Formats: sequence, structure tokens, C-alpha cells
Amino acid sequence: MAGNSRFMNRFMRATEKAAKVWGPADRIDADSPVVHRHDASEKASEEQLSQIEVEREAGHSYAYRRPAKPEA
Repeated sequence: MAGNSRFMNRFMRATEKAAKVWGPADRIDADSPVVHRHDASEKASEEQLSQIEVEREAGHSYAYRRPAKPEA
């Protein structure tokens, strides 16, 4: 048990130092919904990922690009 208490003391000192540098942890209402804001790079990433199809077979996953739709 002595090793465990030593670990906890070191861990608590490290978190105390981190709180002094970056400030205390934010305490927010846990029941409030999380708002996700999408920026341009995230939209571009989602667009690229929408062109990829994933198939799973016998424990393996395969990804391939969907063929481009011809423009009319």
C-alpha cells in the first residue's frame, strides 16, 4: 500500500501544479447539452469521409472510395 499512496501523492501534486498553471477545471452543468460548432476544416473533412464506403467481413474492415457520380 505504501507504493500506492506515494503514487497518489505525486499525482495530486502534479494536478495541483497544473491547476496553478492553467487554472481550475471548468465546472459546468452536466445536464446542459453540448454544443458542437463546425468550422471549415471539419466540413471539408466530413465531405471527404462521405466519399468513403466501409465494409466489414469476417472481422476485417475494408474502405474504398465510392465511384464519382457523373454530372448531367
